[in-house]
Amino acid sequence: MINLLASLEKLVIQLRQKKQEATKLKKRAEKQLKEVRSIERRSTSGLHSIEKKMELEREDVGDVSGILNQKTSQLDSIDRLVKSAEERISREKEELEQIEQEIEFSDNPEDKKNSEFRLNSINNRIQELTDEIKNRTKTAKKIALDVAQYSDVKSKISTKIQKQVKSKPPLRETLSTSHKAAEKFVKELERQTRLEASAKKLLDKATTKFQEFLAKKTAAKKKVSKRKPAKKTAAKKKSRR
Repeated sequence: MINLLASLEKLVIQLRQKKQEATKLKKRAEKQLKEVRSIERRSTSGLHSIEKKMELEREDVGDVSGILNQKTSQLDSIDRLVKSAEERISREKEELEQIEQEIEFSDNPEDKKNSEFRLNSINNRIQELTDEIKNRTKTAKKIALDVAQYSDVKSKISTKIQKQVKSKPPLRETLSTSHKAAEKFVKELERQTRLEASAKKLLDKATTKFQEFLAKKTAAKKKVSKRKPAKKTAAKKKSRR
């Protein structure tokens, strides 16, 4: 029985060590899984954040592009109107020169008076067209400044989008790597959990057996100790006789 108890005690110690090692490996797997899950969450959150920013910035680019198209259309329209006014001034000046010649060579006072009236009208129209060109050119300059500013804004937003586009592949790679690592550590955790449970089960059985044999040994010792006083008493009685 002594040898059996020693063997059981040794087995209990071995199983306890095995269970402790399984628990240690299980905790390590849990920690590693927690770390890669954290990286996975951060990568996912980072990608979602980039996608959201890009979506908003694309909307901004769309808005700015719409304004730029409107401003560019205004500039084109002003340019056409200015060219049209310049062409009209050119025609009016040609007519002006013709009337001036008519006045110069006219002998009829009435004809001369009518020509002068027409001359004044043409001069007024030329002045109106000149003022119109000045105003439109002034407006065009303001719009051109707006176009430059909005173009700069659009360029900056586009640069941001390009930077975010470039930052996505590394995050995707990190997400993929962490996801694969998480799957690996989940399997490892499950394996260590099974090993821990198996070691605990064996340890419980061995401990129970060890305690049972220990109890039997203790009971056997008590029986032996009870018999010895009885033998001594019997020996004393014989000696008295």
